Amino acid sequence: MLKNIPAILSPELLKILMEMGHGDEIVIAAGNFPAAANEMSANAFKTIVDIDLLGTFNVLRYCYEYLRKPGASIINISAPQAFIPMEMQAHVCAAKAGVDMLTRTTAMEWGPEGIRVNSLVPGPIEGTEGMKRLAPAGSSSAQRVIDSVPLKRQGTVEDMANAALFIASDIASYINGAVLPVDGGWGLGGAGQLGQSLAEMAKLAQKPGM
Repeated sequence: MLKNIPAILSPELLKILMEMGHGDEIVIAAGNFPAAANEMSANAFKTIVDIDLLGTFNVLRYCYEYLRKPGASIINISAPQAFIPMEMQAHVCAAKAGVDMLTRTTAMEWGPEGIRVNSLVPGPIEGTEGMKRLAPAGSSSAQRVIDSVPLKRQGTVEDMANAALFIASDIASYINGAVLPVDGGWGLGGAGQLGQSLAEMAKLAQKPGM
């Protein structure tokens, strides 16, 4: 029986945990927003740390008993900002770097019990809320995104799903504590360049009269 599950977790997750009582895989993801460090309040910074880092910890911590068995797999969704500094993303870089270290440390601590913990790092994924806002389909920004990826395309939700299915499967049973980019090579250079361009666009958008 699962006990001491905090109310901060969503009612849907609580319902699943209490009804099923056990499981094999769980995927943990959270989003963010752009903001300049010198214009961001401590509360704004804390909001992303709470959502991305503390939120990931809460789900990890309170799903532990639910997944505590050989063959279980936890997948955290990270971001390139975990290892690539980007303007307007200081809060995200800090939080996502923390998520990757949570991945590695829990992989070490829980590995002896048969629980694997890994991170997936998505590149630009078409159709997601972030890409709709930053680079709408058909826009010059969308083309810039495509040009920044070595494979010359945006990823799809199927690309992410396939990577998650692989990591969760028995085929990947010896993969633990990995941080796997699913980005078409974007993190090799294009992510930083595009991040700078998007930061400039965000700064312009925030100027009065723009």
